[in-house]
Amino acid sequence: MDFEALASEHKDAVYRQLIRACGNREDAEDVLVEALLKAYRNLGQLRDSAAFRAWLAQIGRRVCWQLKQREALLPIMQLSAMEASGIQLQSDQDAPDLLAARQEMKQLLRQAIESLPEAERTVYQLRDLEEASGEQVAARLGLSLAAMKSRLHRARASVRHYLDAALTPGPDAATQRRE
Repeated sequence: MDFEALASEHKDAVYRQLIRACGNREDAEDVLVEALLKAYRNLGQLRDSAAFRAWLAQIGRRVCWQLKQREALLPIMQLSAMEASGIQLQSDQDAPDLLAARQEMKQLLRQAIESLPEAERTVYQLRDLEEASGEQVAARLGLSLAAMKSRLHRARASVRHYLDAALTPGPDAATQRRE
């Protein structure tokens, strides 16, 4: 049997079958190459050259099925390999302790801002929370730019001091939080 002649005659028809079996042209091409290689290695098992197309198609379907099985198992195998090497996957969601800490920080910041004198609180909110420019804040409040900067500096220092006191363990932290 002349393998090249049989392969040339039937490979296009088998390729079309493999596109349907594999679901895409790229996989079908890879599967056809592997099926042709297996057919060449096992040509001695083929008794009738008239059955070559069906035989090659059967080999191709088997290879395609094996490819799909490997692809289905690939994510599991990759996870196992990552786990074996000590790599842990990150979740899209934050850890509960991180969420709780973030919520506590927001509450502390809110309390720090509320503890500011009205003039400093307004400047701080406009400049740092609403991200207005210094010139916009000064104009909106009818202040000079220097006066606005001075109030903002005092407000930032007060917020920093409040947060430092609240986050530093010790007797002052409990007193500061109650205030």
